[in-house]
Amino acid sequence: MNVGPGEARDYAARFRAAYQPVPGRRTWFFPPAVSLTAAADGFAGLANTVVGAQDIHWEPKGAFTGAISAPLARAAGAGAVLIGHSERRHGFGETDGETGLKLRAALKERLTPVLCVGETLAEREQGQTGSVVRRQLLAGIGELGAGDLSSLVVAYEPVWAIGTGKTAAPSDAAQVHTGLRKLLHDRGVDGVPILYGGSVNLENIEALLGEPEIEGVLVGGASLDPVGWAGICQAG
Repeated sequence: MNVGPGEARDYAARFRAAYQPVPGRRTWFFPPAVSLTAAADGFAGLANTVVGAQDIHWEPKGAFTGAISAPLARAAGAGAVLIGHSERRHGFGETDGETGLKLRAALKERLTPVLCVGETLAEREQGQTGSVVRRQLLAGIGELGAGDLSSLVVAYEPVWAIGTGKTAAPSDAAQVHTGLRKLLHDRGVDGVPILYGGSVNLENIEALLGEPEIEGVLVGGASLDPVGWAGICQAG
């Protein structure tokens, strides 16, 4: 819950002044729903840039006060959407089944789904990382095949590293990414970008992107400063 419509326009202007696009790199922004249109307008024309929604409901319309649907997000300027972010799972009680419904709703509306998976500290300490991310990934994609999932992006966000200042070692994150990639390959789905999210900042971005299995990052608090975020986007 940061950056209202007016702030989004100012943010976009400051980011554009500081950012030099990197060939082949996509830069995405996920503002609050109230700022989707302002952000989309602010970043219009900037190459390889997409504005996305932080969440959607799986129904296209109806009496779901406070929620936004995939069609509404698209109409407001979204081209992508976060699905199953850890704060939705652990703060709002979103289930694995609901992430699957949301992912299908996103695909139906041609929104790129960014499916988030990750374990809590307790699950990590109990050696459950692999089983947790496997369950979350497979619940999200369900029976969908390669043709359906051509636009899918997966983000591994260890819950214990979000907002804590702790970051998974690049080699540890890479091990999880390798497992996720194999799960997708076994389902006939290849070429899916797998991002890392968990206290990413200017100090650790180079090391993270230096790991071949990490194909991008999902950034929270460090993205609130448009100039600092421009630096992260140009790193590596």
